Amino acid sequence: MRGAVMYKAGDLRVEEREDPKIIEPTDAIVKLTATCICGSDLWAYRGIEPADHQVMGHEYVGVVEQVGSEVKNIKVGDFVVGSFVISDNTCEICRSGYQSGCVHREFVAQTIGTQAEKARIPYADGTLVPTPSQPAPELIPSLLAASDVLGTGWYAADAAGVGPGKTVAVIGDGAVGLMAVLAAEQLGAQRIIAMSRHPERQELARFYGATDIVAERGDAGVARIKELTGGLGAHSVIEAVGTQQSTMQAIRATRPGGYMGFVGVNYDVTIRGIDLFFAGIHTEGGPAPVRRFLPKLIQLVWDRKIDPGKVFDLVLPLDKVAEGYKAMDERRAIKVLLTL
Repeated sequence: MRGAVMYKAGDLRVEEREDPKIIEPTDAIVKLTATCICGSDLWAYRGIEPADHQVMGHEYVGVVEQVGSEVKNIKVGDFVVGSFVISDNTCEICRSGYQSGCVHREFVAQTIGTQAEKARIPYADGTLVPTPSQPAPELIPSLLAASDVLGTGWYAADAAGVGPGKTVAVIGDGAVGLMAVLAAEQLGAQRIIAMSRHPERQELARFYGATDIVAERGDAGVARIKELTGGLGAHSVIEAVGTQQSTMQAIRATRPGGYMGFVGVNYDVTIRGIDLFFAGIHTEGGPAPVRRFLPKLIQLVWDRKIDPGKVFDLVLPLDKVAEGYKAMDERRAIKVLLTL
């Protein structure tokens, strides 16, 4: 099969990889229908994460081709959406709703690589969720979004305590930030402030429910949010970038007693204890337990109540994956969908 391999930073190739096979009785083999490039994939592309012939990709939808002898809930022919974290969905951590911390956790990006034609998915019953039937082609981008960015944005909003009557500030206008805006709207937020300085992303944020756009960053961004909230700060703040500036902006923009949900991969972020202490806020985040939300998100897409697929603004065949990475690295694309 063909699959993307990162030889080293900036050197991404599509080459022949061995077809996946059933190894454990809980495995499934999925023939992928679509996959995509995630902002977190750029860490390896930029040399921030090490990459030495690393298989790439962790977002995926497709049709089950084969299942192991112990797989009970997934059958051959099912169209499935999978989480970017492998989980059994039965351990104590999973049952508490944090499948991304499963005792059998495995990151698809590091070991499986779904920027490819096929994938072996361990713990298929716990990781994959079938759709009600074969989806219409126009639903596939939105179902693919549920595999990570939609689920991550939704988790960020949930962790930030978003709900009716709340003012929400979303820091980050990438795919996850835009999906957090969508989630905040769906969860009933009264006011949604999207931080963005890019007109095309601002337009998409408004489509998903943003009521206010703030272009300022850092201290100026904090001041603007406080100006919009009577000097108090937002009830709920979502951090979807992962830099030092965005993290501190999120903490300082959250009102005392408010909630910050953080899902930006935060390399080299340092928070002084005294800053966190006097902020007096609730914080929750990390790798999103997408599997917790997948059934609900799939149904919302299936019923055409949400359209997260609009976050894909560039579609390329798998063979052009290197072009897709370059476009996202240069911020010429929000998110790239790869066809197979």
